[in-house]
Amino acid sequence: MVEVSAQVSTNRVYRLTLDDGSRVIAKASSYGSYFLFAEDHDRLHACVRRLHRTRFDGMLADVLTKFGRAFTWYDGSMWVVFYEEVKQVGTLPRILTDAHVECFAEEIAEFHLACAKLAPTIPLTSKSIKSDAINLLDQLNNPFASDHFELEPAHIDTLRRHTHGFLMNLESIRYDYWEKIPVLIDWNLGNFSVSTQPDGRFKIVSRWDYDWFRIDSRMLDFYFLSRVSSRTGDRTVFSYSPHTLVEPRFVKFLRAYHRVFPLNDAAIAFLPEVYRFFILNYVVREGARFFRPDLCRMFRRDAATVYLPMLDAFDLSPLQNILI
Repeated sequence: MVEVSAQVSTNRVYRLTLDDGSRVIAKASSYGSYFLFAEDHDRLHACVRRLHRTRFDGMLADVLTKFGRAFTWYDGSMWVVFYEEVKQVGTLPRILTDAHVECFAEEIAEFHLACAKLAPTIPLTSKSIKSDAINLLDQLNNPFASDHFELEPAHIDTLRRHTHGFLMNLESIRYDYWEKIPVLIDWNLGNFSVSTQPDGRFKIVSRWDYDWFRIDSRMLDFYFLSRVSSRTGDRTVFSYSPHTLVEPRFVKFLRAYHRVFPLNDAAIAFLPEVYRFFILNYVVREGARFFRPDLCRMFRRDAATVYLPMLDAFDLSPLQNILI
């Protein structure tokens, strides 16, 4: 057994070599809800099975099963899931070329199209971005919120205002009626591999790491896609600014994506909310689940003092013409 954890998360990941020489990946966790964990892996397994007859057959690491169902071990306080080990081929360079950006956009659009086709056959999950935001708002309204999040009252007020604003916007755009598909959200250069073609283009071959898997709008993937496309996004630097969403290279990404799987004005206008949800949910609400304690404290403080205030002055105009 060899630990292969990323060392930034509370999860522990191991590569196990079995008696017959085969290898599997085990992920152990004790934070959050086992029942949501099990539900996610049931949906993930269903997604993998339904991709079998598409060009993405074998791309996602599947969950090991027992009696035909995704298997999770649970002892009441800790839980473990086992994945098949997917082949890891080549990786993209830390900074993509313009040609890489366009190819990456087309690959993601094709993957989203495949997921959109299978989505009607997979049940929704118990959690949604609305339920997560409501849960966070309840926590922020608690008189002990400052102690819980280790933030000053003024910072709690900032987070409360943004959470309430996010929920109000979901109501105004009737988000409940938007198309929901399986999404992975946390795209970074360290969790997928590609094969390069003779013409210099590439295909996404494999993807692993599903901590943020959910069934929701495809737009939730786009903040991390902007980071991969960016000249300033870097998997080794932990900073979560919204600037990558309006860089010229991400405009190029969106244009290429739009040619394969068209977007609309409402989807583009939702991109700041995608970023706001990431900060509020994955950095603030669930930061203790995904990050070491020192990183969690730093990111939560930065969320209230840097990231969300930047969103107050966010200018979406560089993206307004991509649909033309």
